Amino acid sequence: QVQLVESGGGLVQVGGSLRLSCAASGSIFSINHMGWYRQAPGKQRELVADISSGGSTNYADSVKGRFTISRDNAKNTGYLQMNSLKPEDTAVYFCNADIRAVYNGPYYVGWGQGTQVTVSS
Repeated sequence: QVQLVESGGGLVQVGGSLRLSCAASGSIFSINHMGWYRQAPGKQRELVADISSGGSTNYADSVKGRFTISRDNAKNTGYLQMNSLKPEDTAVYFCNADIRAVYNGPYYVGWGQGTQVTVSS
């Protein structure tokens, strides 16, 4: 069984920064894609940023230049550095990863439980 656990959320003022972490634990052979999504009240979950196993990144237009996604493959951990936070960044942030438990086995998509980010004006 593999778990993804997010941490680092909280309350921050406009213009502030937070760093989210997503730690994968359990039976892990490799992790392919990792991503961060967010869901604000009354809205659909949306992609914030993702990163390939090779380090290629992709960002939503709304966060380009402010957020940075990264990963530490040795630690099976992903990160989302969020700077210049705005009230519209307020949401529950979820991490997501394509995980292979054994060599040459199938990938399955794992989700964390989410961490709340609140940006106050």
